[in-house]
Amino acid sequence: MAQLLNEFDCERTLKNGTYWMPFTANRRVKEHPASRIITSAKGAYYYTAEGKPLFDTLSGLWCTPLGHGHPRIVEALKTQAETLDYCTAFQMANPVTVRLAERIAGMAPNGLDHVFFANSGSEAVDTALKIALGYHRLRGEGGRFRMIGRERGYHGVGFGGMSVGGIVPNRKMFANGMMNGVDHLRHTYDSAHMAFSKGQPAWGGEYAEDLERLIGLHDASTIAAVIVEPVQGSTGVLVPPVGYLQRLREICTKHGILLIFDEVITGFGRMGDNFASQRFNVKPDMITFAKAVTNGIVPMGGVIVSSDIYDTFMTGPKNAVEFAHGYTYSGHPLAAAVGHAVLDIMEEESLISRARSLEIILEEAIHSLADLEGIKDIRNIGLTAAIDLVPASDAPGARGLPLFELGLKNGLLLRCTGDTVSFGPPFISTTEQLQDMVETVRRLIVSVTQ
Repeated sequence: MAQLLNEFDCERTLKNGTYWMPFTANRRVKEHPASRIITSAKGAYYYTAEGKPLFDTLSGLWCTPLGHGHPRIVEALKTQAETLDYCTAFQMANPVTVRLAERIAGMAPNGLDHVFFANSGSEAVDTALKIALGYHRLRGEGGRFRMIGRERGYHGVGFGGMSVGGIVPNRKMFANGMMNGVDHLRHTYDSAHMAFSKGQPAWGGEYAEDLERLIGLHDASTIAAVIVEPVQGSTGVLVPPVGYLQRLREICTKHGILLIFDEVITGFGRMGDNFASQRFNVKPDMITFAKAVTNGIVPMGGVIVSSDIYDTFMTGPKNAVEFAHGYTYSGHPLAAAVGHAVLDIMEEESLISRARSLEIILEEAIHSLADLEGIKDIRNIGLTAAIDLVPASDAPGARGLPLFELGLKNGLLLRCTGDTVSFGPPFISTTEQLQDMVETVRRLIVSVTQ
């Protein structure tokens, strides 16, 4: 394989468009393919085909908090492949997957005791939506079919997740495929009151009352679930105002509506707790997870559900399938084995508490950029942060791509969307790496905004 790759002309194939890259300006890549090819990774760095190190400022796509190439993960993958490389999850189980479900449930808020495995965040979200519909139907409330998402929310690219999601460019091409009966809460971001907040904004908790407005419009008896990200990650780290999530919980409980927290990004330590629900002290009815559970090594996702939801499904004839849903690779033993290694490493190296301590370092460093005229806003919570650049007068939303490409030349793999730069560095990062990252970003922002 190594010899074949050495002989392979990756640049030529990229120029031909044989590989259609996801969420990518493919025509732009064709113009400069060499700088976009990653050949290896170790620790907190990627390495390009040219041998250039790139600091991984977003932990892959929020999914590699332990960095790359950890020997214990590699060994776990190898050992499991030699022992049980695949096992159907339909009517059969295997110890490595069952034990991982137990461990994940043990990390979740009390009362969320059951885990259904999928393969990605998108699949986890669609699974949660189906669980919500089935739950109400089994309780004799089949009229509850509506789903409430939130503006600027991201819940993956399945038709269900896309429907409850609220990022316009992800939706507009596929409008004809949207689920029926979906509405959206207003997003919580208001720069006039929240700009340059550190942690949770003190203003804005009243945005939760928008749920009462939608309940008044549609009637609670038609609403199955509300799904939100505790921290909206893909849209640029929108931090919930103080009291907002607590009030959503109160309103959902009052009206018999399920509350789903999409923790695909925030789960497994990003907020300095196992889950963001624990950081914010709010218990949802379901939590979706993916990404960090396997450090991005093998795809895995899932849903953690309350005992009430699980028990509601465990009715009817004992030989009947209670939930007609699942995937060929649900609870894949290779993914589960990696999941165990990841959780072992996090526990033994105290990496979740390390993420909490690094939050202070990242906060101080990132807000040191507030003096730059090219910055419109900075916000942070946990080991995440985001910067909004001042838009170009003739091309709003166009700052990000030049900044991304400049980052590649200066040792950073950045996550830039429109005029927003998001950060979610690995938990293994050092103080010096985070400070160097921010100082490099300072130079790059001056370059693209002056």
